[in-house]
Amino acid sequence: MLLLLVTNKHLCSGFYYARCISVVHEYVGIHGCSETDGEDMHELDEEEMWHADFNQKRGVVTLPDFANPLEFTHFYETSVIEMTGCKSDVAFLTKIFKSPPPEMDAPHTSIYLKDDVELGVQNTLICHVTGFYPPSLSISWTTNNANVTEGISLSQYRPRADGTFNIFSTLKVTPAEGDIYSCTVNHRALQGQPQTKTWDVDVALPSVGPAVFCGVGLTLGLLGVAAGTFLLIKGNNCN
Repeated sequence: MLLLLVTNKHLCSGFYYARCISVVHEYVGIHGCSETDGEDMHELDEEEMWHADFNQKRGVVTLPDFANPLEFTHFYETSVIEMTGCKSDVAFLTKIFKSPPPEMDAPHTSIYLKDDVELGVQNTLICHVTGFYPPSLSISWTTNNANVTEGISLSQYRPRADGTFNIFSTLKVTPAEGDIYSCTVNHRALQGQPQTKTWDVDVALPSVGPAVFCGVGLTLGLLGVAAGTFLLIKGNNCN
């Protein structure tokens, strides 16, 4: 598979990365494709505003609820036209360059909980994948070794300054003692050896050690006082 990255320094593209900076705001747009995948995403000040969902055949506005509503008129239709041209370019360049082996960077994966763990309280597990290229991978989840398909979300690919990408997936969980969760990442650079990170529920119970030691110490102290009093009284009686 040939996948080309195009930034403001390159004019030949499977992926086009535009960055516009003003005094106050920074806009980033990503438009790209491979033979099978495509992405069109727009963000402002590191907050995603809109992306094209080519599976659902629609545009998705992702601005926070408190933001001023914006309309992205004809954005999706334009994305479809751009993807058609992009994939045609990729096929043409693949033929010219005879499918040169693409540059690849393997991902680095971490898993962590959004909030402090509380048994029986819903929380969010985050699988963060960073530093990979090209921007095409899969993420899957398991709970206690069983595959999970519900309660999962997946972000868009986010560019890094070094030309690699980030992405994260989340899983809604309600932790129970002993649960084991895992996320598995598969990427071409891993050469068939997926990365799996696990997170297990291990909530420490309140320690009873200090209370026990204090109780034992107090008991021994009282016994000492009683013994001393007994010996003192016995000594006086002998006199």
